[in-house]
Amino acid sequence: MEQRVLGRTGKPVSVVGLGTWQLGADWGDVKEADAIAVLDAAVASGVTFFDTADVYGDGRSEQLIGRYLKDRPDAGIFVATKMGRRAEQRPENYTLDNFRAWNDRSRANLGVDTLDLVQLHCPPTAVYDSDALYDALDTMVAEQRVAAYAVSVETCEEALAAIARPGVASVQIILNPFRLKPLEQVLPAAGRAGVGIIARVPLASGLLTGKYTRDTVFAADDHRAYNRHGEAFDQGETFSGVDYETGLEAAVEFGGLAPEGATPAQTALRWIIQQPGVTSVIPGARSVEQARANAAAAALPELPPAVLDGVRDLYDRRIRAQVHHRW
Repeated sequence: MEQRVLGRTGKPVSVVGLGTWQLGADWGDVKEADAIAVLDAAVASGVTFFDTADVYGDGRSEQLIGRYLKDRPDAGIFVATKMGRRAEQRPENYTLDNFRAWNDRSRANLGVDTLDLVQLHCPPTAVYDSDALYDALDTMVAEQRVAAYAVSVETCEEALAAIARPGVASVQIILNPFRLKPLEQVLPAAGRAGVGIIARVPLASGLLTGKYTRDTVFAADDHRAYNRHGEAFDQGETFSGVDYETGLEAAVEFGGLAPEGATPAQTALRWIIQQPGVTSVIPGARSVEQARANAAAAALPELPPAVLDGVRDLYDRRIRAQVHHRW
């Protein structure tokens, strides 16, 4: 699989990575054996980049990755984790002491002395302007607790603030055919600064697979059931912030853009990979088949201009009014 350098880390990662939120929690139950099988299938398909967080299943996702890598020490996997959601979301909680405590837990979960990359996990907006915060993160690097640090953001404005900081290695942001705003300023700014871009929620929480209908029932512990209006965390993390009914209709139309031999999901992933400035896209997978199909998107031919134009037209007609001004 194609490898791209992840911004200021200087390390190559696969253009299709693996998001592992679903292996921890909030997507329904995933048994440990199934989770390990997903990790193995991804690696066998060329994936070299796992994205996780300390709060996914209260550390379960990190622990599963740690167990997998202990058994596969030569797998060559770059692991990005996140921190900041283990405390109330207030700027005063983003301190060096808290960072060290959260870091100790993640290092133990993953079974490593130094984390490849730690990302602030969608912190309060005020945090991005704090010089003391970046000083604390620099200290974490100096102490060899982390090799590099980054941010996971909710809005384009937050992304631009982070990109301006010289120590930020990468920015993780929602980018998919239902979320085009990052193309305007964020990706160009990241490219100029040498900052990597990790694209998350690439399938709009599954909408872009085209598999859901009005009759689809999500488990009670699935965020697609309990966070449609931002009841638990930012609404944009669920269906990219798009109203479910609108998303279903738009997904049908998007499916009509898929080239012969590609699924709608693979088309969405291929679209993201093609955007200038994107380093890696991190779809989740709950099964071996999903992991393999997602990875296969990296080998698809580039989408033709007609498909790219079709995505833009679909967004402008059906999606823009709901999400463009918010994130």
